[in-house]
Amino acid sequence: MSKIKIGFAPTRRSIFSAPDALKYANLTRERLNELGIEFVDITDINEEGLLFDEEGRLKIEEKFRREGIDGLFFPHCNFGTEYVVARMARSMNLPVLLWGPRDERPDEKGIRLRDTQCGLFATGKVLRRFQVPFTYMTNCRLEDKEFERGIRDFLAVCNVVKVFRNTRILQIAPRPFDFWSTMCNEGELLEKFNIQLAPIPMPELTEEMKRAKAAGADVKSVMDYCRQNMDVKVKDEELENIAAMKVAMKRLTEKYGCNAVAIQCWNALQGEVGIMPCAANALLNEEGIPVVCETDIHGAITAVMVEAAAMDDTRSFFADWTVRHPDNENGELLQHCGPWPISVAQEKPVIGYPLAFDYPGAVEALAKYGELTLARFDGDNGEYFMLMGNARGIEGPYTKGTYLWVEVENLKRLEDKLVCGPYIHHCVGIHKNVVPILYEACKYIGVKPDFYDPIEEDVKAYLRGE
Repeated sequence: MSKIKIGFAPTRRSIFSAPDALKYANLTRERLNELGIEFVDITDINEEGLLFDEEGRLKIEEKFRREGIDGLFFPHCNFGTEYVVARMARSMNLPVLLWGPRDERPDEKGIRLRDTQCGLFATGKVLRRFQVPFTYMTNCRLEDKEFERGIRDFLAVCNVVKVFRNTRILQIAPRPFDFWSTMCNEGELLEKFNIQLAPIPMPELTEEMKRAKAAGADVKSVMDYCRQNMDVKVKDEELENIAAMKVAMKRLTEKYGCNAVAIQCWNALQGEVGIMPCAANALLNEEGIPVVCETDIHGAITAVMVEAAAMDDTRSFFADWTVRHPDNENGELLQHCGPWPISVAQEKPVIGYPLAFDYPGAVEALAKYGELTLARFDGDNGEYFMLMGNARGIEGPYTKGTYLWVEVENLKRLEDKLVCGPYIHHCVGIHKNVVPILYEACKYIGVKPDFYDPIEEDVKAYLRGE
């Protein structure tokens, strides 16, 4: 599980009750602690531990930067001082969570100690003036389920933004010549999103494999793992090459400071070492280092985003949209030669031979059924999108490789999206509904959310706490 740290900056306005603001700030602190949320507090900044003036804002920002927070949480504890909230939010350039506790009924004299909801209306407008994107958690009580859900969802959004803004992808060799669909604009990814590539030639991988085999211990450990967890149907020397490739890719990922890999996968590799990389990819994917095929940089970006949206507690899988289900009009086959992590499978995976190649090293396994998120980050002509939606695993005919038949609401609509673009035949799936998280994260990273089913209003309703 990823650990995300938020800056806690409860705010008040002088016209309303300062004691009540302090009361609700402390109650919110207690609730965050109950939920196990890691946060940086501001009780050392002033006597109240509240944000309400410019002097305090500057001191709080300095502390938050020093502590390396990943997001900002602004509880409005009586009304809130909207201009200092907006100044801090714009200066910090982090995801922002806006919320306030429900107001009590007026007392017998008609006096209200707080106007929290009114303050939230004011701050929302000023954040728009400052052109600051923000996440709004509905005006609710600390004990309401909407509070816990909203906080945890916001942490996941922060995780996606953090990972996206710090992604570096190990690119092993150029894309295969025939795959024009996986070309990307490296300079634009860096300029727009700070996404970096670390390109290396194929010989650098094969030399690292030789060093791994010469050392022996790490390669033997991977071979033992494969024999214990998979049905190995390749020769010992072939399994050794698979294990050496896994060890080599992991070492190179660490050497270049990367959090994902995109590998050419065919056909230069087969001429050098005589195996497919699918099983090695699967082993790294199982460890939470996404590896994608055919040097699909956009696919690797999708994978890190999807796993971050799941708070890194569920493994994703990289798949081709391939053929329509023979019996289900809204069914489709997700398949690839075998890079899917072991934990995705509903049966013991086999290391053997792929459908379209004569080299060993592919994995065969039917993936688990259940509810899924399917997503694809992609772009062209200077614009970038995140295609996303839900599906469910269904029964279908046996096929080679790692595979799963899925059903969507309207396959013709999805098919049109994939053909008309800017998407291709690759996607990333995960056994978790992370669509609302991805949708909310898009507002912070300059990517346009795009749904293959008309579910945007449902997603918004979920995010509103409905």
